Amino acid sequence: MKWFRSFILFLCDSAILLLATAFCLLFSGFFRTSSREEDIHLIFHLMVLYGCVILFQLLFRTYSSLWRYAESREYLTLLTAAVLGFLSYQILARTLMAQMVIPFITFVAIGGLWVLGMLLMRFTYRVYRMRMYIAQGDHRIPCAIVGAGSAGIQLLEELRTNHASKYDVKCFFDDDRQKYHRTIHGVLVKDSIKNLPQYLGLMKLDHLFVAIPSASENRRHEIMQELSRLEGVHISTLPSTMELINHRPMRGQLRELQIEDLLGRSPIQLDQGPVDAFLQGKVVMVTGGGGSIGSELCRQIVKHEPRKLVIVDIYENNAYDIQQELIYRYGDHLDLTVEIASVRDKRRIDQLMAKYRPNVVLHAAAHKHVPLMEVSPQEAIRNNVFGTLNVVRAAHANKVEKFILISTDKAVNPTSVMGATKRLCEMILQSMKGHSTTDFVAVRFGNVLGSNGSVVPLFKRQIAAGGPVTVTDKRIIRYFMTIPEAAQLVLQAGAQARKNELFVLNMGQPVKILDLAENLIRLSGYTPYQDIEIVETGLRPGEKLYEELLIASRDIEQTENSQIFIERQPAITPGELEQKLKLLRAALEEDNPAAIRWALHQVVPTFHEPEEVNDSQGDEVTIPPQQADQLIG
Repeated sequence: MKWFRSFILFLCDSAILLLATAFCLLFSGFFRTSSREEDIHLIFHLMVLYGCVILFQLLFRTYSSLWRYAESREYLTLLTAAVLGFLSYQILARTLMAQMVIPFITFVAIGGLWVLGMLLMRFTYRVYRMRMYIAQGDHRIPCAIVGAGSAGIQLLEELRTNHASKYDVKCFFDDDRQKYHRTIHGVLVKDSIKNLPQYLGLMKLDHLFVAIPSASENRRHEIMQELSRLEGVHISTLPSTMELINHRPMRGQLRELQIEDLLGRSPIQLDQGPVDAFLQGKVVMVTGGGGSIGSELCRQIVKHEPRKLVIVDIYENNAYDIQQELIYRYGDHLDLTVEIASVRDKRRIDQLMAKYRPNVVLHAAAHKHVPLMEVSPQEAIRNNVFGTLNVVRAAHANKVEKFILISTDKAVNPTSVMGATKRLCEMILQSMKGHSTTDFVAVRFGNVLGSNGSVVPLFKRQIAAGGPVTVTDKRIIRYFMTIPEAAQLVLQAGAQARKNELFVLNMGQPVKILDLAENLIRLSGYTPYQDIEIVETGLRPGEKLYEELLIASRDIEQTENSQIFIERQPAITPGELEQKLKLLRAALEEDNPAAIRWALHQVVPTFHEPEEVNDSQGDEVTIPPQQADQLIG
């Protein structure tokens, strides 16, 4: 088919050249005055002319172009080849042929008419293809493109010419006043982005494409916030400029607008230089390496060229998935081992530490689901507390250089069993201060978007099912970060850590869960409370209306990175820790959830029942003062 199309185009060009020549010669009256000998010379000259112009068309590969996608470059190439072909004929005719039978003015007219005919034929074909798709507009989805820059124009071309496209672009919206009420490829730049809502109903737009990859992150967030308030409109967006460096078709890079776009802050970028020095050439072990955070840690770690990566996880399916992903990406360039083991098995953990002698251990293995741990507190203690104790002591015995614990904002003034156990994990690390050559560090952050059990995937599933979307309490606020941000923070903290430090990330303003639900419904093209209901189900066991990143202490300091803080806490002696663990062991022996919960209150003084904290809040949740003063402001 490709050869056939090129051959047809070649025949059309030949026919246009012959017709242009015949027309110009007839119009000039050449045949009325020419002799038989001049007619023979004319045929010879035409053959040479034809050979020259076609030769240069072939040399410039104009028959290899897809003219339905042609831009100015293709048309310029065609024109250049034609001019060179005619010039080469002139040179040959004047140097090698005795007689010039075609008057120069007629020759110029032939060349001009032929070039005009070729351009017109190709342009007509392109317009026909475009009109063929536009004619299907009644059966396509009316849409608008936000951003009338180069990315928006490329997207328009792709949506018009791609066979799989089901969209009919009605207009552009852009902030550049110079473009208002002007057309781009026949599509009107209607108005500014802020005035977009007033046109939606009038133009019956069902879909918006946001094509502003070169805009600053702050401006992108502002626009996303504005668009999230629109109802009944589906929104897709192009990635940022750096993500567009690979030259795939523009439409192929469209993605659904993610809730991460609406967090009200730019993505956190951390200096990777210290992390390179921290991990390069090291043996790194990740417990819980198959989980949401653990697997992303593994993806980030391998970018820094460790000597060996050891993934430890009790759940074989997740461990297998990340193993196969890394093998596919890195092949023999990565020394990777996966071990199936539970952190609760002290003997097994000791064996693995002694076998691999890791330089760095990242401890991500934990039970993290708050309501489930309320029902099974003994499992939370065995896995989170004593599992962490096993890994910490094995790391100490094998002289691991750095040990990094993945902690959570739920460990601050906890109201749940899970939060209390994670606070106890931080205490275990504190107790090692001055008693080990290993640097122990904890990294504390908020909710991770997209992780297993997080609220956003749940909302998406509920919207896909037609609703309702469930929120436990409309007052709830949470700090959010993306999985890559969480993994980068952990590695950055490990690179900066010296001795028993607790790192906290500046996560910006907390986000209201109700706002997340409403925005995600709108971004899916529905109207909250009309198309999709939002139902309040009541707080779950152990759930808190707000989370905190700091314990009520002013003793914090900023690191070299303005987004990372260190919280200083009083050390806990090994003896004090042992007394706490002894109390927990006795409670576990009773196998009584009430006794276990009582014991947790004794060993974690900041552990409060959720009712104590939540009942103090009114209709609107207020951020604790130290959060606003120390991290947000």
